[in-house]
Amino acid sequence: MKFLAFDLAGRRHTGVADGGSVVDVSDLVQQLPVDTAALYARGIEPASTGLMRWAQAGAPARERLATQVRERLAAPQTERLPLAGLRLLAPIARPGKIVGVGRNYADHAKETGVAPFEKPRIIFKMPSSVTAPGATVAKPEAVHKFDFEGELAVVVGSFVHQVSAEQALSHVAGYTLLNDLSAREFQFDITPPQTTFAKSMDGFCPLGPSLVTPDDIANPQALQLTTRLNGQLMQSATTADMLFPVATLMAYLSQYMTLEPGDVLATGTPAGIGAFRTPPLWLSAQDRIEVSIEQIGTLVTTIA
Repeated sequence: MKFLAFDLAGRRHTGVADGGSVVDVSDLVQQLPVDTAALYARGIEPASTGLMRWAQAGAPARERLATQVRERLAAPQTERLPLAGLRLLAPIARPGKIVGVGRNYADHAKETGVAPFEKPRIIFKMPSSVTAPGATVAKPEAVHKFDFEGELAVVVGSFVHQVSAEQALSHVAGYTLLNDLSAREFQFDITPPQTTFAKSMDGFCPLGPSLVTPDDIANPQALQLTTRLNGQLMQSATTADMLFPVATLMAYLSQYMTLEPGDVLATGTPAGIGAFRTPPLWLSAQDRIEVSIEQIGTLVTTIA
């Protein structure tokens, strides 16, 4: 099932893609029960609606909702909105945390000149950096080494603490796309590196366009990812090439921190980013980046 967040009359709505149209299911999502006690125990305010509430509701409630959605999709009287006419929003507007992993593809590790890591190299992006699919991102005036990274992103669907790799994927709510925009001068040119800052400026986390449930992506390690810059292919890889697969990453992280519903895990980028080309290729005004995975869609970002 492919969920979308979209703007309608200035309000955030949740929909399900049905071919070239979208069926609004905001009312169904709003009615989902959530375990408020578990959320409050961790200082989390329950979401009132949207895909954050959907993530917080847990797997059994999401399965019941899927049945309701299928019934609505099958009903001939159901209203459908043209997908092309909607302004899409990030599926998760403000994740609790965005956890990334550096150099998680062997070809990317090779182009950076380092040996593959024995354990995941964990990095973070601030939640305030999230922006919508189709957004125009302004490059900060003082940033000159502006770069892209196309990534598969995982949306967590429960509280995940000390799980095994065998259990990990059962805690996934869905998959989406992420462009890990980065100001490389703060990552590579100063000591000590300020990697989180380099990746957390306003708009540096385009997310979307859809959130696809695991029933449509049974194996997150069998996806073809591409990134194009102004139509030219920059990155092309399969997620099978990850050094640390999604399940391994979730299991590793959960030994040290609790992953929470709605958290986003950015799983790393393959070779082809601008920083390690000869000469380096930096983003500039009017550039258009397209990150694609066929089952999820294409995340488009334009640079102001």
